[in-house]
Amino acid sequence: MSTTPREIAEMLAADAEGVCRLLLPGGRRMGQEWRCGSVTGEGGQSLAVRLEGDKRGIWADFSTGEKGDLLDLWVACRGISLAAALKEVREHLGLREPSFRRPAPKRVYKLPVVPPRAKPVDTESPVGRYMVDERRLSAATIAAYGLQEEGRTIIFPFHRPDGALAMAKRLKLDRGPDGKKDIRPTSADQEPALFGWQAVPPGARSVIIAEGEIDAMSWHQYGYPALSVPFGGGGGGKQQWIETEYENLQRFDEIFLSMDMDEPGRQAAEEIAERLGRHRCRVIELPLKDANDCLRRGISREDMAELVAGARALDPTELRNALDFSQAVEEQFRPPAGRPTGFLTPWSKVGRRFALRPAEVTVVAGTNGHGKSEGVGHLVLGILGQGGAACVASLEYSPAKWLSKLARQAAGMADPSPAYLANIMRWLGGRLWCFDATGTAKSTKIIETFAYARKRYGIELFVIDNLSKLDIDLDDYNGQRRFIDALGDFAKEHNSHVILVAHTRKGQDDSRAGGKMDIKGSGAIADLADNVLIWWRNRPKEEEVRKAGVDVPDSVLDKPDAVVRCEKQRHGEQEPVFVLWFDRESHQFLECRGAKPRRYVEFAATEVRHAASNS
Repeated sequence: MSTTPREIAEMLAADAEGVCRLLLPGGRRMGQEWRCGSVTGEGGQSLAVRLEGDKRGIWADFSTGEKGDLLDLWVACRGISLAAALKEVREHLGLREPSFRRPAPKRVYKLPVVPPRAKPVDTESPVGRYMVDERRLSAATIAAYGLQEEGRTIIFPFHRPDGALAMAKRLKLDRGPDGKKDIRPTSADQEPALFGWQAVPPGARSVIIAEGEIDAMSWHQYGYPALSVPFGGGGGGKQQWIETEYENLQRFDEIFLSMDMDEPGRQAAEEIAERLGRHRCRVIELPLKDANDCLRRGISREDMAELVAGARALDPTELRNALDFSQAVEEQFRPPAGRPTGFLTPWSKVGRRFALRPAEVTVVAGTNGHGKSEGVGHLVLGILGQGGAACVASLEYSPAKWLSKLARQAAGMADPSPAYLANIMRWLGGRLWCFDATGTAKSTKIIETFAYARKRYGIELFVIDNLSKLDIDLDDYNGQRRFIDALGDFAKEHNSHVILVAHTRKGQDDSRAGGKMDIKGSGAIADLADNVLIWWRNRPKEEEVRKAGVDVPDSVLDKPDAVVRCEKQRHGEQEPVFVLWFDRESHQFLECRGAKPRRYVEFAATEVRHAASNS
């Protein structure tokens, strides 16, 4: 159970009067307070405990100046340490700490060997002058941490909270031949422990854990309870002291981590916070490498206090404050100048009623042979024309085959000349990438490739055509759900848009369009997608045209060749239906009868003659 002292004090405050009757039996209730003479519990009015309201559980002894919460009162009344009080209070509240059985015997540590000639540091000795003159530590600080010396060697004693010696380290003033400082334990197999418990006040409810012994002493000199890790920052098992000290650190509401301002220091802070509890750990960001550098450079106590007050919480990266999204929310109402958020379709009459927005997945579904792949190709072309970049996994056709279809749409004609085609391919080459695999493709490989493409080339649109060509069986509903979920995660993580082409089940005939409930496979395909477009080819019109022969009445030609029905738009305000006419020369879908295909790539007048000669 990871209840902090503050949380335990709040639990006591829920029964403030009951706690007062237990700890201060000689007192009595007076209005909203419990009054008595002192923490010994005799009658009187010098000590008051608030029983109701926002300050319930807060007490003060007006004769001595003592004050605090009910956990502090327990310490004062019982005359015990905070650690002992926490144990008693947990029992009082019925809180039980979990017990663990080790699969193997606990490692046996040896008592540290301290040099027999070691003695307290003399401020006039070489060690003393080093600590005072170079490290800027006072004699009082040196004494508080019990430093010893032997010749030109400093001895750092690591005491447990009960005063027993757990480990000791030595630091030689004279550096080795390689110029590095020589600091190490005085002997082997010592119990890993925190340095500085003897300098931490017994009632302290917050503490700083620094990366080095001298840094902890520097924080103490700035006025803060401070400990030091035994083996520095970074990973590699350096934080094994946590197992030893975990229970001892339960007495603190807040633990401030003051690691070195480098990558090993950041790594250490992350590991320590993860194990001791992110909710009570905060990281102090220093302007210099460490606390002792700050002390030596003369950074004031007031400035250091500001750094402690501004220490950042180590929240999980997934946890963000709403205020962090202020600009993004503003842009939802008023998109920045230039291209609006998301891409529009190639059809102006659709406008912003439907858009391909970042961080979304769109499923385009339809019966086999109803033109959905060519429709998606036209959508891709429209996005490229808006300055976007795309990556397409066309799993039914080779890249050359589907690129030839796209080039035809880009040209707005059936057979562009070689020179014009080369120009089109150069245009596509600057903004389009292909996932080069036909046949069955691994779904995980596609997402991995898309992630690489997004990071390296800044691609904003990804297309998978189609779901049935992936390594997921049509009856593997759980596999389909996982894949659609993974696409959604990819789109959000990379702020990009994904189009997934899927089949719908065949009805009795092609005369009616299906719906999102008719998509083959799991219902999760439509449920987890942000948008669903159903693409339908007007087969009844085609039959009427065939029967009419050469003289097709306008009443038939006025009917659309394709109907696109938006059956879901999670973040849009409408679910529009738009009708389109198919141009057989360009294979473009046009927004009205008689509209001219758009040429997405510039070409010379000679290209017009070439196109005319082939018509």
